[in-house]
Amino acid sequence: MFPEYDVIVVGAGHAGCEAAAAAANLGSKVLLVTMNMQTIAQMSCNPAMGGIAKGQIVREIDAMGGYSGIVTDLSMIQFRMLNRSKGPAMWSPRAQSDRMLFAAKWREMLENTPNVDFYQDMVKGLLIKDTRVAGVITGLGHEIKSKAVVLTNGTFLNGVIHIGEKNFGGGRVAEKAATGITEQLVSLGFESDRLKTGTPPRIDGRSLDYSKMEEQPGDEEVTGFSYTDTPKLTRQRSCWITYTNSKVHELLKTGFDRSPMFAGRIDGVGPRYCPSIEDKINRFAERDRHQLFIEPEGWDTVEIYVNGFSTSLPEEVQYEAIRSVEGFENVKMFRPGYAIEYDFFPPTQLTYSLETKLIDNLFFAGQINGTTGYEEAACQGLMAGINAHQKAKEKEPLILKRNEAYIGVLIDDLINKGTQEPYRMFTSRAEFRTLLRQDNADLRLTELSYKTGLAKQDRMDKVSEKKASVEEIKSILKQVMIEPSDVNHYLEKINSAKITEKQKAEKILLRPDIELDTLAKQVTTLGVLLQKYTKEQIEQASIQVKYEVYIEKERELVARMSQLESLQIPETFDYKKIPALGNEAREKLLRIKPRTLGQASRISGINPSDVQILMVYMGR
Repeated sequence: MFPEYDVIVVGAGHAGCEAAAAAANLGSKVLLVTMNMQTIAQMSCNPAMGGIAKGQIVREIDAMGGYSGIVTDLSMIQFRMLNRSKGPAMWSPRAQSDRMLFAAKWREMLENTPNVDFYQDMVKGLLIKDTRVAGVITGLGHEIKSKAVVLTNGTFLNGVIHIGEKNFGGGRVAEKAATGITEQLVSLGFESDRLKTGTPPRIDGRSLDYSKMEEQPGDEEVTGFSYTDTPKLTRQRSCWITYTNSKVHELLKTGFDRSPMFAGRIDGVGPRYCPSIEDKINRFAERDRHQLFIEPEGWDTVEIYVNGFSTSLPEEVQYEAIRSVEGFENVKMFRPGYAIEYDFFPPTQLTYSLETKLIDNLFFAGQINGTTGYEEAACQGLMAGINAHQKAKEKEPLILKRNEAYIGVLIDDLINKGTQEPYRMFTSRAEFRTLLRQDNADLRLTELSYKTGLAKQDRMDKVSEKKASVEEIKSILKQVMIEPSDVNHYLEKINSAKITEKQKAEKILLRPDIELDTLAKQVTTLGVLLQKYTKEQIEQASIQVKYEVYIEKERELVARMSQLESLQIPETFDYKKIPALGNEAREKLLRIKPRTLGQASRISGINPSDVQILMVYMGR
């Protein structure tokens, strides 16, 4: 019934979809197995993509030739570029999505991708030969063979849903949990643990009073996520902001004795940076209110997502409390919020390619690795899909470094430090964030992906054109001399010091309060020379000129740190023979088996003196 596949992807969430698309577009014959064909690429939690650091990840996925950016552009109902008041390293695109359209577009793109087959069934186990995966076993008893397998099980592995004192098995509300895989992997020597996440009630938007809330419209200028020419929004839907209050908090507290979290019925650790509302009012008792974002679920639905009100309290407590929120006095609830607890596998059991250390050709991506968020899952799926293909075809893996991408930071963090709580990406996790901006993901990554075979020729041509145009613009800025009479009236208007003699355009652009497109409107000569370039090319040149000093400092730091990365640690290196190493350092080095001194230095619990000891012994 089934041919042998190059790659089988288990699970069709954000990680699974990107993994299937990447492997197939590289030329692998792929089978995507999902328990429900109707929930491919479902937005299980909030109907949004991007945000702080997450937006950079989506742009990186797109620059590599993944689908998330394109699908987001085709299904968004609102776009905002966050942190515009800060430097470009902090700018982060975020889109509010139409939940149903997002899933439909993903499925459409997958169905139009040659080499992807679909099958609806639960995977209950893996076919293992010696220490190598050879396929999967399904709930219906089919043994489907493949050269590589990518597990992207999300919250489905032994998933348990909690609402107050009620709990029942499930991977998502109204969907059954997946069983069998955890038990098999543990029997093979894998370590597993439990995490939890939560979701807020879904609300009937017709029952809300928006006049009591603060409107949050989208940006006038819609940049979008994809570097391809996706259509831009011409109309947008607003979100709204309201707040909890002391009455809401008191009503929520009446359910604490029946809370699965406080009663100890949930063993898994929840996401620190997206806590439940009961956790927030418990941990931040001094605050008398918390912000709530009222997010529409799509163009043509009245369903509302209450971002900030995630909860697993009893339904009647949720209902009574939310009715006391400003604008929610007559609220109607579509379904209550709930918590979900699920199995994950500490990611220190993986290599940089996301292949497991214990079983060859078996890859993990997404929440199975302890991450939270669509974007974190999608980028792991992309890399696992690429590397599953590479392994199936006996090629070298594609590894992104910390100085090359947020994706590289995320994978490096996971495999070296592991995680005790759902891992979420922040700009602060990246030490080279001036280099890893959302505006230059294509310049950083498209050529790498193109050489691997994923990013296609049209993407590469576009990047080459952008690079050339940016260099031309920078050259123009070095040559054009601006007279005081051309610009002083403008400088006076923005309270910037006048110039007394003519200056290069480049020097004037270095002022923090001046943007290149504005300067070009003031100085006719400059405007004429720049009119053939796109807004994106002009912005990129402007950023490179303005932040050249900072960018150069980070590049120097990268060069210094890469010296440690080039010092390979032999696989046979015996840490037990180094008496100067502490027990914790020795234990972690033996468990993670770093490939380089750079990787060893980033393992949690390894300090600089441990690295120096290793350098001395390796020198011998």
